[in-house]
Amino acid sequence: MMSAISRFMETHFRHFNARETLDAAKAWNDLLGRGGKMFLTMAGAMSTCELGISLAEMIRQDKVQAISCTAANLEEDLFNLFNHNEYKMVPEYRDLSPEAEKELYDAGFNRVTDTCIPEGVLRQVQLRISKLWAAAAEAGTPKFPYEFMYALLDQPDIAEFFQVPREHSWVLAAKEKGLPIFSPGFEDSTLGNIFCAEVMMGHVKGHGALRHGTEQMELLANWYQEQAKAKVPVGFFQIGGGIAADFPICVVPMLIQDLELEDTPFWAYFAQIGDSTTSYGSYSGAVPNEKITWGKLDIDTPRFMINSDASIVAPLIFAYVLGW
Repeated sequence: MMSAISRFMETHFRHFNARETLDAAKAWNDLLGRGGKMFLTMAGAMSTCELGISLAEMIRQDKVQAISCTAANLEEDLFNLFNHNEYKMVPEYRDLSPEAEKELYDAGFNRVTDTCIPEGVLRQVQLRISKLWAAAAEAGTPKFPYEFMYALLDQPDIAEFFQVPREHSWVLAAKEKGLPIFSPGFEDSTLGNIFCAEVMMGHVKGHGALRHGTEQMELLANWYQEQAKAKVPVGFFQIGGGIAADFPICVVPMLIQDLELEDTPFWAYFAQIGDSTTSYGSYSGAVPNEKITWGKLDIDTPRFMINSDASIVAPLIFAYVLGW
């Protein structure tokens, strides 16, 4: 029996972006139904908008098998997990004057639309993660950014710092499922800035504690090849654009063109939620058909372009896939 949200979407989502949203959700279920896996990418501030409430359940129920996100989304899920009660909401953000913005800054808040993140985010555990970086640098055992996050969440007393239910953290759900998380451009994040500062102050012995972006690409290439060898079709669900999406989707043409593995399958599904209009050179505004010319998608790949607000649309698609 169809649940309430799914039934609502079936009844009302018949045309335009609504129909595209429903079709993308149905095709997601079709992919999983034939033994496929879904690779999800996140740009924007999706962790700050607490997408983890629904995304974590998608991970727990094996609807998502790997993730690429901006380092900000990786860390901001933990910021929310550890500091949620200290966040400040500003519903009237459209009316703020420069002076009001400066008052927020002076009070120690960084604003993301209507949500102000306290400047001291993660301070309860910053010393812990710095120690993990220092130990990796000293031992010469570099790790990927997500591996440090997983090691932090594995510490036995860490749960005492949680300020939201653990079920609402998608990073925690990913750790428990053993998902790989790719975060290209880690330096473009609060923790990336802190890491650099720790190195410059001599607290961490060099930048070698972190594994590099090209190593992340190799990890992704190996993961994708494992799916290909097992004849598992892999879909690509993109929230926003930018490096979080363009980095991983390029693994297919890299395998085909640069490694000359010409039997590598294309991505088996593609859907994007974005509010960028089709424009001159904008990756976020590029229509899916353009990806055929880059060797990422095939002519018969199911393709969906949803022009809408991801904070509204993504939870609806997740709800449909979950049968809510």
